[in-house]
Order: sequence, then structure tokens, then C-alpha cells
Amino acid sequence: MARQLATSARLFLGVLLVVTTLVFALQRVSFADEGPVSEARTDNTTRSGEEEAMFLHETLPLDALLTYAQEHNATIRAARARVLVAQERPAQVSALDDPMFTYEGFNIPENFDLTRTDNNILKLSQKLPFPGKRRLRGEIATHEAAIASEEMRRVEAMTRAEVKKTYYDLWQVHQNLLVYSREKELAAQFATIAEKKYAVGQVSQPDVLRAQVELTRLINRVTTQSLKLGEVRAMLNGLLSRPPEALLGVPHDAPKPVVRQTLAELTELTLSSRPEIAANAAAIARDTTTLALSRKAYFPDFEVYVERFFNAGRRDGVGVVFSATIPLAYREKYDAGVAEASARLSASKADLRAAQDTSLAEVKSALVRAQTAVELINLFTQTHIPQAEQALASARIGYQTGKVDFLSLLDSLRVVEQVHLEHIAAATDFEKAYADLERAVGEPLPRRE
Repeated sequence: MARQLATSARLFLGVLLVVTTLVFALQRVSFADEGPVSEARTDNTTRSGEEEAMFLHETLPLDALLTYAQEHNATIRAARARVLVAQERPAQVSALDDPMFTYEGFNIPENFDLTRTDNNILKLSQKLPFPGKRRLRGEIATHEAAIASEEMRRVEAMTRAEVKKTYYDLWQVHQNLLVYSREKELAAQFATIAEKKYAVGQVSQPDVLRAQVELTRLINRVTTQSLKLGEVRAMLNGLLSRPPEALLGVPHDAPKPVVRQTLAELTELTLSSRPEIAANAAAIARDTTTLALSRKAYFPDFEVYVERFFNAGRRDGVGVVFSATIPLAYREKYDAGVAEASARLSASKADLRAAQDTSLAEVKSALVRAQTAVELINLFTQTHIPQAEQALASARIGYQTGKVDFLSLLDSLRVVEQVHLEHIAAATDFEKAYADLERAVGEPLPRRE
């Protein structure tokens, strides 16, 4: 009787252990399931009133805008979340499998009285990979996290460049609007002069009509530029994760256009900083480790069992079982694994070379565009604009005194309009080329005068 009670107690404790383990595991699963939901509920990026007020200032600061984009841009936030995901992988893939508890009952009576079962066996087993496999899996996951981190840097650099380029698109539209508004006022003044001269018979009616046509053209340009403001604002608001119709102030004037870095300096900086290059280097490290892991597959994995026997009417006891896989039985699949890992490593090395070639080509292209824009800006500010303004002032006086006809005055007005627009376009081209240059290098380039 005492022996039966002891056996029952031990079985009860064993079953209790299993139930407790299952309950604990279910609780862990339940909490894990609730985690993302809670996080999703709190994943609302808040915007302070101070941040929103920034957009309504008379001038829109670029630095504050870039900081805002870094915090609120949806693509950056997604990339940041993917980094967190990747960083959680090494601990998971390098861990051992869960130990397994097993109960076996042999010849259990029909009334399920386990105390009368011939053999009650409680087993605890653990799988053990060949030494080094878990470490290699963890290293592969760590390299994957590094790749995700470089991908986040790539997205940040790309977003930063897009914000800058769109910011200067908005600046260009505002500046064009100022040019057209000024030209419209001048055209209105010229129309008034033409009407007065026509009234006293000094000019013919076509001068008055040409003045009205020119005034209408400029009014139309002002209208179309005002509509274009809405288009560019929507693009910039999209990068900031704001509603398309949200208000924005007027961008600052662009700083003095200058590039002091040499191509050699930019090349060195690109090879050390460009996220795509760093990501491909991390991919090579990952694939090298993957190749090492594939070679480890030729070595066996193990499993150890510890068993406790409760025998009805006989002596109880313990048992130990040790088992190992035989990977040589189907060796061809491991050969294929090594071949696959080797090919993947070769592809990663080629990708690295392609990323380097593409990056350096983009650096050279952006640098040439920026240098070309600087030359044009200097030409406009030092020669074209002063000469055009001087020619317009002279033509205006000449028309008023009857020494110049209206077509010459109109031509001077259009030349002034054109050189101002081309100057603004060149300044915008420089800023966009500089943004592309920073994007190609992979990090901001300080302006040095």
C-alpha cells in the first residue's frame, strides 16, 4: 500500500510539473500576442504645437524641417522598426531548442489506475546541435541586423535628400512668383505709358495692344505659379507625413553655392560612409558565416534523454539515452547547401563591387552638376542680370523720350525676366545637385566657404 501511495505521489508531481509548464508557456504566448497590439495602439507619432507652429513661420527653416522628417517620416520609422526586429533575432536563433518532457505508460489498466501500470516512464530530453552551430547562427543574425541598420541609414539619407530637393523646389516656385509679380507690375506701368502716348498721338494703337497682351501673359504666369505652390507643398508635406493641404511657410534663401571637397576626398568618404556599400560588406560577412555553417552541417547533432521508470511490482530505476544524427546518409543535400552558400557569397562580392561603382559614378555626376550650376550662378549674378537690368532701364527711358520703340522695350523686359528665372533655376539646380551629392556620399557635407 505504501509503495502504491509513493508511486501515486510521484506520478501526481510529474503531471503537476507538465501542467504547470504548459500553463506558463501559454501565459508567455498570451503576453507575446498582446505586445504588438499594445505597441500599435501607442504608435501614434505625436506632433507638438511648437512643431506645427514652425511650419507657419514667415520663413521655413530647412534644418528644423530635416529634424522633423527624421522623426516623423513614415519610411524612416518603418526602417527603424525593422532594425529592432532584426536585433531580436540573434538571441532566438542561437538558443537551444526547448527541452521535451514525455510520459509513457505501458499496459495501463482499463480503469486508468496508473499505480497498476506495468511501466510509468517520465522522460526529459534535450537536443544539442554540434558545437559551433548555434554560435554561427547567432553571428548570421547579427550580420542581418547590421544590414538592416545600414538600410535604415540609406532610407534616412534618401529622405534627407528628397526633403532638401523638394524644399528648394518650393523655394524656386516662390522666387518665380516674385519675378512674375515684379514683371507684371512693370508691364502694367509700360501699358499706362503706352496709353498716355497713344492718347497724344505719339505712338500707334499696336503699342497699347502689345502692352495689354504682355500684361495678360504675366498675370497668367502668376496664376500658374500660385497653383504650382500647392503641388510642391503636397510633395513636401508627404515627406513629412503631414496632410497634403497643410500650410507651409516660405523657404529660406539658399546659402552661397560652393563645393570645396575634391573628388578624391568625396571618393574616400563615399567608400567609408555610403550605407549601400556598408550593407554589402555586412552581407559578405553574413554569407561567409553562412558558408561556414553549411560546412558544419556535415557534423552530427545530438539528443540526450534522461528517464525515470516506475515499475509496478518491480524495482524502479533511471535510464539515459544518447542519440546522434547521421548526416553522411544523405550527403548530397549538404553538398548542395555548401554550393548554394558559396554561390551566394560570390553574388554578395559582386554586389559590393556594383554598389561601389554606382556610388562613385553618382558622386562624380552630382559633383559636375553642382560645379556647372556654380558657374552659371556666377555668370548670372556678375554679368547677365546687371546688364539686363541696365538695358531695361535704358529702354524705358528711351521709350518715354521716343528714341526706342515699344518692341525694344518689351524685348528688354522679357530678357530681364528670363535671366532672373534662369538664375533661380541654376541656384535650385545647385542645391538639388548638392543634395544628390550628399546622398551619393552617404552623409551630410558641411558647407565650407
